[in-house]
This record gives sequence, structure tokens and C-alpha cells, in this order.
Amino acid sequence: MLKDPRFDDIRPYYEEEIPAAMQRIATCKVFPLLSTFVYPDLPIEDVRKRISSFTSTRAFQHDTMYQVNEQIIKRSISCFTCSGLDRLHPNKQYLYVSNHRDIVLDASLFQYFLVKNGFETTEITFGANLMINPTVVDIGKCNKMFRVERPGGNLKDFYKSSSHLSEYIRHTILEKKRSVWIAQRNGRTKNGIDITDQGIIKMFCMSEPNNKIKALSELHIVPIAVSYEWESCDVLKALELYESQFRKYTKKPGEDLNSIITGILQPKGRVHFTLCEPISEVELNAFEHQTKNEYHKSVARLIDQRIRLGYRLYPNNYIAHDMLYGSNKYSAMYTKSEYDTFAKRLELLDKYDTCDIDRLKEIFIGIYANPVERNVEH
Repeated sequence: MLKDPRFDDIRPYYEEEIPAAMQRIATCKVFPLLSTFVYPDLPIEDVRKRISSFTSTRAFQHDTMYQVNEQIIKRSISCFTCSGLDRLHPNKQYLYVSNHRDIVLDASLFQYFLVKNGFETTEITFGANLMINPTVVDIGKCNKMFRVERPGGNLKDFYKSSSHLSEYIRHTILEKKRSVWIAQRNGRTKNGIDITDQGIIKMFCMSEPNNKIKALSELHIVPIAVSYEWESCDVLKALELYESQFRKYTKKPGEDLNSIITGILQPKGRVHFTLCEPISEVELNAFEHQTKNEYHKSVARLIDQRIRLGYRLYPNNYIAHDMLYGSNKYSAMYTKSEYDTFAKRLELLDKYDTCDIDRLKEIFIGIYANPVERNVEH
């Protein structure tokens, strides 16, 4: 493994660090709970020995993490599908830029799909806010996850951390010969509208400041569109959006962990990943004469166009759109049974009686309706 001490503060574990991390995971307090979820038919001590025996990231990912995703699919996903793999070369490295709907599953299910199809897994961004305890850090860093600072503090520090991240991504793709997964924006999409943050594109370019075309063409950007039939953490997202109407939203203690667990356990129905057409150098060259700021905007819009085209709309989306606008415009896209099921889910919001329930339900419906507005009508 190519090592560069410049990135020791953010990198995943090296292979020689894996055995000690496996021992820590196998003896952590929550191990019995994790063991029961991942290997429900095995005695805990057998699982402990199994985890302790792993000496490489590959062994951990191809055994335990593969089983984690199998259990998630078995317990909460009715149909898991992916398309677009034929657009990729198994021996080429890519920067996968994905819409972001679930804290863990967007990246985790993608890794499962890669392993299942004989591709190498990617390195994955790991928000510093999610490094909530040593066990989470160990599991993350054993899964090729690297630390990303969330915006905050002074601009000088943020610029420095963004530049450092940009250099690491380029180092990983060009020198370590590993692909990278990153979300299109900071934090999950809450309202169903997927928009690439122009600042992400600017960050990619920081490590190659003198040639904006080369800066991105060398990274081989592949947009990913993730579509959940039942939006991950939909009730929690609606409550956050409701509260955000009145005041700046502040996360509560343990909120990220609750969202992770809810996202894993909540029934999601059908889930589809589209690996969109890679961003080509020819497309980037079309923006050659733009200013850097215009260039970043243009590339962000191009990624958004790909994700919109790749996003899969489900009956829930059409039902919500008709509900929101009091029409039957898309009635051919769903059945009465599907409509009744969606209406039944709305009743989950009735217990939040300290809120304006009608407004809360409108926000909830909007989460599902907005992709139709964005993908079909625009």
C-alpha cells in the first residue's frame, strides 16, 4: 500500500492496522448486538473468532460487510437493483459523486453491488460528525473510509481542510489507484431535491489549480442516482424540515446515530442505483472559456442532469404529487392499493400533535412529490 504521511490525519487504516482493529471490534460493548444482526444463526463466540481472524480490509468487506448488506436487503428492501455497470471498466479508478438520501446505506449498498460484480470497493467519505465512538471509527476505517470535516469554524481552517481533502482524493485515485465515493453535497437531501453543491466541484479542483479541465478529467467523475421507494428516514426528515421553518435547526444528542439505525431498519421497498454516464473530457472542454466559478457551476449542473435522468420514480412519488396538487394527473402510475398504503403512512404524523399536522403532512408529501417536479416536468 502506497503510504503518504501527509494524510495520516484523515486516511483509512493501513492493512497492518486491521488485525488490532478487528480485535477491538470483537471485544467492544455492542459486539453482541452487532453479531446478532449480521450473523443471526451463529453463536456469538464463533462470530467473535471470525472477526478476530480477519487480517485485511478485503477479508472484512467480502465477509462481514457483505453479510451486513445482505441482512439489510433481506430485512428492509423488497427489491434491490442497479444499472449502468457496463459504463465502467473494472481496472479503472473513478470518483463516484452520488445523491445522498441515507447516512450509511447510499455508500454501503454501492460497495455491496461492486463486490457482487467483481469490482474493487471504493474509499468513502466519513463525516467527522459521525465519528461518534471508537467502535464506529474502527468499523469505518476498516471499510476504507476517510475523514471529512463538516463546514464550520473560520474560513481559513475550512479552506485548509478542503484543500487537504482535495489533495487526498487526487492522491487516492491517481497514486493509490483506488476509486472514491462522495456525496454531491454536505449532508443528506431532506426535501427530495438533489442538487450538487458547487463548492464540492471547487474542492475537487483545488489540488490542480492551474488546469481546471485536467483537474476534473483525471478524476473520471461518475454520477450516481440512488432511488428509494420509501424515502429513508422520511418522518425524521419531515420533522426536521418543519422545525427549520421557525428556527435554525440544531441536531439533538444522538440524532445522527438514531438516523443511521432508522435508515437501516426502516422498510424501504424497492431501491435502485443508476451508475450514470461518466463526465467526459469532451464535455469539460466545452466549458474551457468559462471563469472558474462558471466552470464549477456548469459541472455541478451537468452532474445534476445525469442524476435526474438516472433517478427512478416510484408510485409513491406520483401519488404524493397528485396529493400535493389535488389532481389525478399521474393516476395511471399507481393503483388504489398503493395510494391507500401511502395515505396510511401519513397517519404516522398524527401523533406529533404539538405541530401543525396539516403543514407537517404537506412537508412529508413534498419529500416524495419534489422528484417528480424535478425529474418529469423540468
